[in-house]
Amino acid sequence: MTFGIRDAWRSGAGFPLNVAVSRCALGARGSSSTGGAFIGDFSTRNRGPGVCAAAAAVLLGLAAPTQAQVERGVLYDDAPAMNAVVHNRVKPQMSALLDQLTTSGRAMTLDDVKVFEAKDKFLPGKIAIGLAEAVLDTAPGDARRTRLLTGFRRLSELTMEDDNETWGIYYYLSALHQLQQAGLLDEAVAPDVLARLRMKLDWRTFVREDQLTLIDLPNNYFGVAFSIARLRYLLGWEDATASEALLVKTLDHFRQYSGEFGFADETDGEGRFDRYSVLLIGEIAQRFIETGVQPPQEVRDWLRRSVDLVLLRSNRRGEGFEYGRSIGVYGETSFLEILSAAAALDLLTDQEEAMAYAFSSRIAARYADFWLDSGTGSVNMWDHGRRTDAYRGKHRILGENISLSHQLFYTNAIWNRLGWKDRAPDPGFAQWLQTLPRSTTTWFARGALDRALITYRDGERVIGLPLVNGGPTQHMNTPYFPIPYSPGVLAGAADETYPQLIPRITLSDGTVLQPLSWFQDVRTTTQGDVARVTYRLAALDRMGETAPIRDDRLSMTTDYVFSPGEITRHDVAVPREGVRISKVELEFASFSSGAQATAAGVTFETGAVSAFEVDGLTCAVHAPNAVHQSPVGPFRTLVRCSADAVPDGWRGSWRLRLRGDR
Repeated sequence: MTFGIRDAWRSGAGFPLNVAVSRCALGARGSSSTGGAFIGDFSTRNRGPGVCAAAAAVLLGLAAPTQAQVERGVLYDDAPAMNAVVHNRVKPQMSALLDQLTTSGRAMTLDDVKVFEAKDKFLPGKIAIGLAEAVLDTAPGDARRTRLLTGFRRLSELTMEDDNETWGIYYYLSALHQLQQAGLLDEAVAPDVLARLRMKLDWRTFVREDQLTLIDLPNNYFGVAFSIARLRYLLGWEDATASEALLVKTLDHFRQYSGEFGFADETDGEGRFDRYSVLLIGEIAQRFIETGVQPPQEVRDWLRRSVDLVLLRSNRRGEGFEYGRSIGVYGETSFLEILSAAAALDLLTDQEEAMAYAFSSRIAARYADFWLDSGTGSVNMWDHGRRTDAYRGKHRILGENISLSHQLFYTNAIWNRLGWKDRAPDPGFAQWLQTLPRSTTTWFARGALDRALITYRDGERVIGLPLVNGGPTQHMNTPYFPIPYSPGVLAGAADETYPQLIPRITLSDGTVLQPLSWFQDVRTTTQGDVARVTYRLAALDRMGETAPIRDDRLSMTTDYVFSPGEITRHDVAVPREGVRISKVELEFASFSSGAQATAAGVTFETGAVSAFEVDGLTCAVHAPNAVHQSPVGPFRTLVRCSADAVPDGWRGSWRLRLRGDR
């Protein structure tokens, strides 16, 4: 019989008391719970979240967090030290997974996924880094270290013929480099296997060597190629020529498509600025740190700009980036990578470093409390109403567990080296949050077309309004719409195209247009607590194709107003002569519930949104379905609005009323 991860969780084997408390917190997630956790005679099944939080506080000696709605997780008035969370909660979870992996080998199943049959193209490399980190975290002479090294040796042979691409190559090389530095490489990998790995783990598998151009990959992979070449050099597998050339290429591309503002366009100038645009320079900086190279001043300057954007998103829940693809838990750990790199490179003031550590500690606590699932022993990005983009589908479940824990492990190690090991976060974090600006505009590009991200802080709530082009494959998807996003309050649904908070306009010939992609004359003003954003579109985006298509039969002006507890949007759509609008549709998928129709729109009994008021459309309340799911959980209510036969253009507006955030 195989002793699996479920058994490890249920028996408590290898898990200290505070991991059982983590199970309590996870079991109290309302609809996200997969079962009860037990601590002595205390059962969390059917217990309220406040009971679990209090139990956790008593057993761990931590201040009890305040529990908000399910989608938000807990608000940490006080957070545990980051190292305590990583050491006592994340490492035991990963240890159980790795024990099952080394025992079961290719037969391993995690949450009903046969992990080696799921075609995860990064998995061999992630297995390598996970095992290498576990080896190095175990004391010499410990029998567990011997077992892990034996497991590494066996799995390196078993996975030799498996697909392992790009990031998987990087992870594998990083693992080999760490083992080499520790003098354990010969024990971990057989000589013939190492010789074959030297041939396979190569940046040339996805970069044209003669031109140094990527083979059908987005531009952030230049940084991956540089990292691979640098690690091959450090392993003695090639000279420094390739890594130096790829570094030049990486920085040239970053310079070309980030322009004067320092954020990388994910496309070749089409304007997709998202989480990757902010994170990429953090990843590049981390590779400099990892491989012992001092980054040039340009990299430091670019990283500082990402830091400024991240610090604006600081919050007591540890929530992360709010729009675009691959957000949710990765939107949170991306902040860990950016902030720890900036701290390591001495780019922060003393106060900023203390606040960055306080925020990072909350992100780590949220990972253990909110994202780890007690029923499976795995991170949950896919079930109980959670949804992520297809790129991070559940077939990658083992690899996602390893890469997320890796991000926590190595960023925590940086904070430990900087003197923050086991230190409680600064108690002044909440007060510092109140000093952050009410409204900020971060420019990505300006000129014929404008790209920007407006950040508005409403008490504890962080709201982002992106004006970007999702570009090929993403322009039509809700996470890239020019609408307000706020984690657990306002969100899109990965890979879904319903008209969330924007008008979908059907012309009389059946053409469907939406106001996406080409923003001009973006203007932002702030007066007191009120921020206004205006822009125009000379053409709308014609739906139905992979890439955006300009259609100038309709133009639009849009006006947003943000004020405490309220967001309004007003649109004016003007058709060219002879063009007729046959239908306008708009939807609002909300986490709020208890909807009641009113003359002005809809009110909600519970949830962060208290009312949705609409002018220019007629609305009705519906039950959401399977497409109405967000990275953090399901939407509770769907409001559908429409207007028929609008021959002379359309004017419409909506207003969101928000409850205080606590």
